[in-house]
Order: sequence, then structure tokens, then C-alpha cells
Amino acid sequence: MQPSKTDIIARLQKELLHLQGHKNSLYDALPSFDLGPMKKAFPNAVFPAGAIHEFFCFGMEDMAVTNGFIAVLLAALMHNNGAVIWIGKNRNVFPPSLVSFGIAAEKIIFIDLQKEKDILWTTEEALKCEGITAVIAEIQELGFTSSRRLQLAVEQSRVTGFIIRPHPRNLATACIARWKISSLESVQEDGLPGVGFPSWNIELLKIRNGKPGEWQVVWAVDHFRYISKTIIHIPAQQKKTG
Repeated sequence: MQPSKTDIIARLQKELLHLQGHKNSLYDALPSFDLGPMKKAFPNAVFPAGAIHEFFCFGMEDMAVTNGFIAVLLAALMHNNGAVIWIGKNRNVFPPSLVSFGIAAEKIIFIDLQKEKDILWTTEEALKCEGITAVIAEIQELGFTSSRRLQLAVEQSRVTGFIIRPHPRNLATACIARWKISSLESVQEDGLPGVGFPSWNIELLKIRNGKPGEWQVVWAVDHFRYISKTIIHIPAQQKKTG
């Protein structure tokens, strides 16, 4: 029986990952957490742990929601009480708030630095530590050579790296995935007053050997709830007169 086109493509994707130096262990699923439809975008439908992810931010609001989304991923990665290193200039996160995402703030080591070169060097060294679960670093400019060094580091240590890039200018990097997270109007529960659950627009702009996509989600306590996009169809007659 001849293999189907789907089987051939799936086999080639696995071979490409191996040829590019990504061992199967680098693509471990997020324990006890279901990404739902989003996981179909990843190679072999598995979230790329043990890899470098970069996040574009163009304002403080973007930074805040990006921190929230990363916190969701960290909570899943830290299921075995692993430690995390968070490196940056201004510490744009309120540690006690991480409890709402299931993260114990004392499990995060914050390193505050002012010079970009110091942040980059510290990030690379932190990513080499096999005892660390993940490293988050705020780096505005990241060149291809520097990003490649970070990627090589995690391929050896299996640590997951999240690089937050405020107002980036250079887009040519060796990162496995590139994200942009933005806020949406919060969704209120029926009949309940006050502010609803946080809602995010998640854009996966780049994913090596995967399929970029966009999703609108609500973070409801301990899981994603996907929002269906509303498509407005304009009647043909209205198009002509409008």
C-alpha cells in the first residue's frame, strides 16, 4: 500500500527537524495543559519547548499582555516546581500577580541589568543552565548571530527561552517562533458585574516547519477558551449602493 500524501509530508517534517538539529526531546508537550486548536500550528502538533521564542511588543499594553501569555506557558512548563530566570531593565511584571496563573513568585529569579550587552550575555549563560526550566529576557535588538547562539544553547540544555522585544527593528533572527500578543475587550460572564476575564489576540507570525496562525482567546482561570471570529457578510446590492 502506497503511503498517502499526508503521511509523506508528516514524515518529511520529522526528518527536517532532525536534520536541523532539533532532537525529539526538544519538542516536549506542555504537561497538563491543552493548547487546543493552537497546537495544530506547531511541528507535529507539539509545542516547541527547549527552543527560543521571540515576542514583539509596541507599547506597555503589549508588554503587559505578553507577560500574561508567557506566564500561562511558564505555569505549564514549571509543573515539576522548576525554577525560572527573568532578565530585564525595568522588571515589567508584578511578581505577586503571577499567582493568578498558577506560578509561585519565589520560583522566579529576577535579574535587573541596564546595558543590552549585559542582558544578552546573562541570557546566554542562563540558557546553558540545565537546572533551569525557562529564561525570559527583555532584549530590544537581537541579531541573527546572537539569536543563533541562544538557540544553540537551548539545544544542549533543553531550557525554553522567551525573548521579549520592545519596538524591534531587526527581524532576521534564528528563533524558532515569533509571536505578537495584543489585548481584546474583556469578556464578561453572563449576569456578572465588573471586569471580565482577560482576552487576547494571539498571533504566531513565524514557526519553523509549522503553520503561522491567529487566535482570539479568553484566559478563564486555568484554561484557554477560544472566541469564534464574527465575519460580517455585506449583501451584493448594499456593496453597489454603498
